[in-house]
Amino acid sequence: MTATTSNELPPTAPARSRRMTAEEIRHALSHFATGVTVVTSLDEEGEPVGTTASAVSSLSLDPPLVLVCLARTSATLAALRSHRAFAINVLASAQREVSGHFARSGNAASWAEIAHRSSHGGLPLLDGAVATLECELERCVDGGDHEIVVGRLRELEVAVGDLEPLLHFRGAYASLAA
Repeated sequence: MTATTSNELPPTAPARSRRMTAEEIRHALSHFATGVTVVTSLDEEGEPVGTTASAVSSLSLDPPLVLVCLARTSATLAALRSHRAFAINVLASAQREVSGHFARSGNAASWAEIAHRSSHGGLPLLDGAVATLECELERCVDGGDHEIVVGRLRELEVAVGDLEPLLHFRGAYASLAA
């Protein structure tokens, strides 16, 4: 028998797993309620880009790091890699249309009808968001058909008042119950 340190897990037998479909995985994970965000950056021409994302998490408080998972095909991923900075806009419950707007692929998401402003660093920030987190790109890590983007927090802003967040649960928008 071998000893393990407190940071190691004891050895286990290899698990046998069945082949799961993407649909099965999506269905199972849809039962995990998430907040809805729009990740924004600037493309090589300095134009704003953005995409809806729910795979967002705090990673570390010291140093202050967050992560977001973006599809490898995302124009926003390409832009933030080039610009080396991005913002995470945590959407409010009244921003369902904004979420849908940025869920479109490619250049279909026009900024003309989206209320936004520029941060001191020039990043597009969405008006009405519950919170905005401005990040410097720390690194990107392989995540299969996505990349795990790690950002170092540089600025943050939390809305004043009692804005409710926009949530996603079981394939639909949801809200907090009192």
